Amino acid sequence: MTTRRTFLSLTAATLATPALSKLAFAQAWPSSRPIRVIVPFSAGSSLDVIARIVSGYVSTELGQTMVIENRGGAAGSIGAAIVAKAEPDGYTMLAHASAHTLAPAIYAKLPYDASADFAGVISFGTLPNVLVVNPSKGFKTVQEFVAAAKASGEFTYASAGIGSTTHWAAERLRASAGFKGVHVPYKGGLDALTEVFAARVDFACMGLSSALSFIQNKQLTALAVSTPNRSKALPDVPTTLESGYKDSDYNYWNGYLMPAQTPRPIVEKLYEVTKKVLAQPDVMEKFVPQGIEPMPVTPAQFDAIIKKEIADNTALVKAIGLTPT
Repeated sequence: MTTRRTFLSLTAATLATPALSKLAFAQAWPSSRPIRVIVPFSAGSSLDVIARIVSGYVSTELGQTMVIENRGGAAGSIGAAIVAKAEPDGYTMLAHASAHTLAPAIYAKLPYDASADFAGVISFGTLPNVLVVNPSKGFKTVQEFVAAAKASGEFTYASAGIGSTTHWAAERLRASAGFKGVHVPYKGGLDALTEVFAARVDFACMGLSSALSFIQNKQLTALAVSTPNRSKALPDVPTTLESGYKDSDYNYWNGYLMPAQTPRPIVEKLYEVTKKVLAQPDVMEKFVPQGIEPMPVTPAQFDAIIKKEIADNTALVKAIGLTPT
């Protein structure tokens, strides 16, 4: 005979089972196979460089191989779509950048919802986009550059693709400074930088991780960075804001995302492990030449940032007259 006490005990155990199962699953994760980390831009891009640094250490902490897959194209939306449709079991994840929140404003019909279909895990940090030109142009300041761009009306600017962070950083500067130009998108950041280095394109606003070696080797001249404050990696280079161009800054974050239905214990576990990795002195040391600054946010805060940026970018695209493709 089932007593009331027995009934309540059985009911409590039944209700607790799903939660316990999810917890046990998270504790066991990752155990069955390597983790795919989709990087939606080409090898050698700023995001790729940073994702490989972080994932190498996270892999060690988790005790499981993490395999980077570069799936570039369409402002990162091709790679993002793969993750959005993946089984939410913790074995397929996305290493993306702030281009993720621009894609919905640039593309009229994405095969996913950039907010609802993903769970933000953690940001690795933010890094500057840096305005670079060929030294043969002779520009010493961003003001000289802007004056020449206005006089020309036909300056060309390279990017890692339509809707990429490199595209958007250039658009924000162009809109603020009030000059016209012709956008020339490429498949990746290195291709874009090579074209500026070869003087076939006038300028680019490229992620510092990709551009720094060109700058250090005097192959490109850095005129300004897009962050609110100067970069520790380029302390003598002014920001676009201090150069007098209001609203020209751009928050270029990068980090991990997972499919939205991934069990929260797995999301939280990856967050805690990655947070630990980002605090390690040797990782921080490797971040210095990349120009990365900390962006400490929880998964919930990361989700909120993504949602807000999507709304802000959509409004700004309309304001500057870009038509979604």
